[in-house]
Amino acid sequence: MKEQLKSFEVKIRVPFYDLDPMQIVWHANYLNYFEIARAALFEHHGIDLYSFYEKHQLIFPIIKTSTKHVHPLFHRDEIICKATLVEAQVKLIVDFVIRKAADGNICARGRTEQVAVKVPEREMLFSIPEEIRQAFGY
Repeated sequence: MKEQLKSFEVKIRVPFYDLDPMQIVWHANYLNYFEIARAALFEHHGIDLYSFYEKHQLIFPIIKTSTKHVHPLFHRDEIICKATLVEAQVKLIVDFVIRKAADGNICARGRTEQVAVKVPEREMLFSIPEEIRQAFGY
């Protein structure tokens, strides 16, 4: 039986400072929107990765990102960024969809991958801690 994927959505209004000289959102700023949604997803499920670091000396660096830009975003666009956790065994894999709030049109899709790393040793673990897996039903 496949587990139910955990998702969370945030609404964001595109600020002026996210624009590039062509007056569209600069490509790297999509990662900021992903981060806002990912943090909200984790918080919604009771996981604060910074507190997890303080308690367990584990960090969760991003090791891979990808973004497919479908339609540009402009100043003051209201968007909904949905984050969905699709893997939490060996690494944290989160998929993203950015839609315009007004009409639901998809503007971008993305994915991030994170691993657990013990500090200060900088030793990569090959599993996500049980506490995090349980919070997401893995």
